[in-house]
This record gives sequence, C-alpha cells and structure tokens, in this order.
Amino acid sequence: MKCPIKFFLYLLLGTSGLALRALAGDQTPEAILLPEKDPLVFNFQARVRGEWRENVFDFNNSANAATDDTWLLHRIRVGMEWQVLPWLKISIQGQDVRESFSDRADVPNQMGAEGDDAFDLRLGNLEIGDPKHLSLKLGRQVLAYGDERLVGPLEWLNFSRTFDAVKLHYQEKDWWLDAFTSSVVRIHESHFNTSDWLDGENMRDQFFSGLYFSTTAIRVQTTDVYAFHLHEEGLAGGTDFITLGTRLKGDPLKLAGWDYTVEVVGQAGQVRGQDLRAFASHLEAGYNWLQTPWKPRVGLEYSYGSGDGDATDGQSHTFQNLFPTNHPPYGFMDTMSWQNMHNIVLRLAAQPHPKLKTTLDLHGFWLDDTADAWYRANGTTQVRPIKGSASNQAGAEVDFTISSKLTQHLDMLVGYSHFFAGSYLDDTGAGDDAHFAYIMLTLNY
Repeated sequence: MKCPIKFFLYLLLGTSGLALRALAGDQTPEAILLPEKDPLVFNFQARVRGEWRENVFDFNNSANAATDDTWLLHRIRVGMEWQVLPWLKISIQGQDVRESFSDRADVPNQMGAEGDDAFDLRLGNLEIGDPKHLSLKLGRQVLAYGDERLVGPLEWLNFSRTFDAVKLHYQEKDWWLDAFTSSVVRIHESHFNTSDWLDGENMRDQFFSGLYFSTTAIRVQTTDVYAFHLHEEGLAGGTDFITLGTRLKGDPLKLAGWDYTVEVVGQAGQVRGQDLRAFASHLEAGYNWLQTPWKPRVGLEYSYGSGDGDATDGQSHTFQNLFPTNHPPYGFMDTMSWQNMHNIVLRLAAQPHPKLKTTLDLHGFWLDDTADAWYRANGTTQVRPIKGSASNQAGAEVDFTISSKLTQHLDMLVGYSHFFAGSYLDDTGAGDDAHFAYIMLTLNY
C-alpha cells in the first residue's frame, strides 16, 4: 500500500515549478499571491438509504435468497477545498460507507452488496491554472462526460466511482476540450483504496485515456465528439480498444419546449484477447410544457447495444459499457447495461411544487442476441447462463419516483420499481416478477 500523503507531496513538488513558469507570466504579482474569495471551504455530506428488494437477482419466488431482504445503506463524506492561490487549488475528501441489517456479506461487489468501506480517500487532487480557461488537474478525481452513459461517477452506488487521473482542460466561450489519462479506483474492504497506478501488486496495468470535445456553436444544441482508449492486461488475454462517438443534445429553452438526444458509438480493437467490433446508439425525443405550472415532460427513448452471436469465433461484438452511470437510463432496478440490449422507454415527469418532482418511466427490454449474456448494470454480472434458444424478451419495468427538497440542505428521494418478467426468464429458469422500493435522505453542507 502506498501512502496517499506521499502521493500528494509528489504531485505538489512535481508540478508547482511548472505552474509558476506557465501561469505567472499572464498574471500580476497581486493576482498570483491573493485568492479572489474565501480560500478554505469545507464540505460535508451524510446520506442514508433504506432498500427493500424481492427477486431482483434471481427472479424466483420459491427461493429465499440473501438478496431478498431489506437493508440500510449509509455514507458520510467530509472534505475541503483550499484555494491556495488563484491558480492553485487543493481538494481532499474522505468517505465512509456502510451496509447494515442485511443477510448478505457486507463485502463491496459480492452478491450485489454495497458493503462496508471504512473511512478512506475519495478525492485528493491539485488543480493548477484557471478552470474557466486552461487548467491541469492531478490526483484522485471524478470523471463525468455527457449523459454518463460511458463515463460517470455512479453516485447511486454507495461508494460511487473515482479515478486516479491527470486531466488537462481547455475552454473558450462556446467550446471546451478535455484530455486525460487515468485508472479507476478499486474498493478494498480492509485497506487503502487504490487504482492500478498506486497498486504495485496488481498486474492488470489499467490505463483509461480520452479526448472529449464539446461545443455550443450550433445555438440550439450541445455537440460532443469523443475518443476513449482502454488498456488492460489479463490472464484471458489483453484488452486494448478505442471507443469513438458523438452526442447531440437539444436545448428545450431554445426549441420551444422540444428536446432531443442522439448518441452514436463504435468500438474496435482487442478485448480479453478477442477482436472487438461493437456498436451502440441512443435516440431520444421529448416535449416540455415550460409555461405550465407543473412543467410536465413526456419523452420517448430507444437504446441499443450490440451483442455477440458466436463466442467461439475469436471475435467479440459485445459493446463494452466502460465506466458508466447506468442507474438512471436503463431502469432503477439495475438489471440492464448498454450492451447486448434493446431498450424502449416512455418517460413522464412533472413538478407539482417547485420543491417536488415526480417521474414515471416505462421500460421494455430485449436482448440483441441470446447467444450472448444478459448483463446487469455493472456490465459484467450475468443474469442467467447463456441459452441461445431462449426468447430475447427480457421483460418490462415500471419506475416511479418522488424527489423533494425538504430544506436548503436536506433532500429526499422515494421510489418503487416493478419488473415484469419476460419469456427469456421462463426459458432459462424461474420467471417471477421482482420488486424494489427505497427511501433516501441526503444532507449536504
């Protein structure tokens, strides 16, 4: 285990000289020495969520699984942001997460558990330069792009996701560009959470790098173009592939209430020793009644992620979902990821009160190819063993949520989801419906 304090000292010593030379020439001595606002800001978050799940993992009424249970998830975050100089900011945040009253082992990522992770480092980075123009961020940080279908922090998960990364950001009036290289932080129950960069014993040697360009030059929409590269070593074979995509997102304020999203992605390279050629897309259109008191919205979506029809031919066509925030787009029960899938969604939303929002989502799920697996939201866990002769109808899901801002600092989210089992489940084993209910309170300062 490497000491995080040594890590940040290394970053500070290695970059401070460069920052002074690169940035001091553009600023007066007063600007270099004096921060513009309160230099030290502390932050605190306490979140607790009670969950009830039935059949979500096995779709089987006759089995009393450890995952058919109620439990309590809670986390605490404490951090600070120190604006040392106008061009230098240090951010540090610790996090403690726990799972209580569950029958399953409280080990992160085992049997779907969120588990326990005693107080550990969630964020710890230096930001050098002006984030509104040119900046360099080094250290443990959040990476989030677009609608987070490929890269996001997955905040619903108790311990969420961060990266040890180096990120260069450049911004002008109507466009910005990020260039980064990183490695995802892995949760370890009993010792310091590390990425492959800091874990000398890990032979995976993961590097996740990318370029992300976003512009509002077309007045009515945001246009994104991106390229990601993932490299990993593995016993089953190396992974080394690129992901190229574009995203167009319409602004309802500039389109008389209409909105749209189009995202198209392709992948090529090697995944676990096999040749990879994969594709995914997302299409969405909606209308917002902006002048109506309740501000209702209705939207229709279609998402597709390619699957693989032959696991023995040395080629893979299963779309790789990378590091997404899959919870909102493909159902709150987290049964589906953006791979080997078709997903049609009708979304309804309204705000009966300025501090209260309700949503109702109706999902339909199909597998792209039953010779490939049905992958859960984490992109790796399979719902059932592969059976090529099964129907491709996975099922349907209804999600109803109520979110409320109770006070300036306290938010509440209440929800219920029901999964209607499809014929694929009947063809591969038990095919009973599943239920999920929860209430979550979040306190932010």
